[in-house]
Amino acid sequence: MPKKIRELKKMLLKSGFREVPGKGSHTNWIHSLYAGKITLAGKDGADARRYQEKEVQQAIEEVERNQKDG
Repeated sequence: MPKKIRELKKMLLKSGFREVPGKGSHTNWIHSLYAGKITLAGKDGADARRYQEKEVQQAIEEVERNQKDG
């Protein structure tokens, strides 16, 4: 069962990402230890797409690696 968009946002917040508003239902997420940004599209109650879940997980892992190297 796919996660909801709100769950992905909670995961990003917990990892230290900061939300930057986008257009419409899009939100951008940035972190000082992550190169680039993550864009999530969709309302909070919508099911997340598989690529969105994968992108969020990879970003969180990259931040954790950079914190250890840091």
